[in-house]
Amino acid sequence: MSGMQQHNECASAVMRPPAENLTAVENAMAAKANMPLVRAFALAVLAGVFVATGGSFMIAVRSDATLGSTASAIIGGLAFCFGLFAVMAAGAELFTGNSLMAIGVLRGRFSMGRMLKMWAVVYAGNLVGSLLMVALIYCSGCLGLFGGAFAQTAYNVAVGKASLAPLEAFVRGILCNYLVCLAVWIGSAGKTTCDKLAATILPVTAFVVLGCEHSVANLFFLPLGLAIQGLFGAVAPATGLAALCQGVLVNIVIVTLGNVVGGVAFGTTYWVAFGRE
Repeated sequence: MSGMQQHNECASAVMRPPAENLTAVENAMAAKANMPLVRAFALAVLAGVFVATGGSFMIAVRSDATLGSTASAIIGGLAFCFGLFAVMAAGAELFTGNSLMAIGVLRGRFSMGRMLKMWAVVYAGNLVGSLLMVALIYCSGCLGLFGGAFAQTAYNVAVGKASLAPLEAFVRGILCNYLVCLAVWIGSAGKTTCDKLAATILPVTAFVVLGCEHSVANLFFLPLGLAIQGLFGAVAPATGLAALCQGVLVNIVIVTLGNVVGGVAFGTTYWVAFGRE
């Protein structure tokens, strides 16, 4: 290999600077906005499955009682990275990352109505994928893993989320999607699969350790908790199914709104910095 070829390969591996990356993200969001609805829905189902798989991986890690709380949170966060990495590397449509479509609206590439329509389609697909994984986990026997610790941990995660005060859930949703969109932004600036993996690790681990709220992940965690409550009511008899259902609905709505605010604010900030002209 000549020196010039080596130089070109190294140059092609350099990450895009922010101003150039804004254009790349804008083009990617325009492609999403113009995607056929059936394709968008199918890819959104995959994203729901990917994120729920990462959530299952995280629950399995946290089921190990020998880990300290800090180690459990960090390793669980690393396990949860599977979801976003799979979305970015394999190609799927995730509602939270698609908050960056606001950049395309601000740049006049497509209308707000088109953005909202695609958000609705992708959210519906993410919901279907998440519920599919709930059914698969429920029917697979995974709830009995580690002597039933998997089911207990999954239930505790769901109850903790459903018990959050609305303001806490909203702010945690903002923080979560700021970090998710940061991972997507960095991954877009990179040019290799390894770049995408590296981009997901720290932001996603950070939001898991900090206890932030991800709406698509919660479309898996919370229904799984409801399924466990229905199957193993004795897991936590003090928490009734009706109370848990109410907390689930409130959490999903509030966290989704927080995710939208966090993602749109993140994208708008980069538009203000580099895209107004």
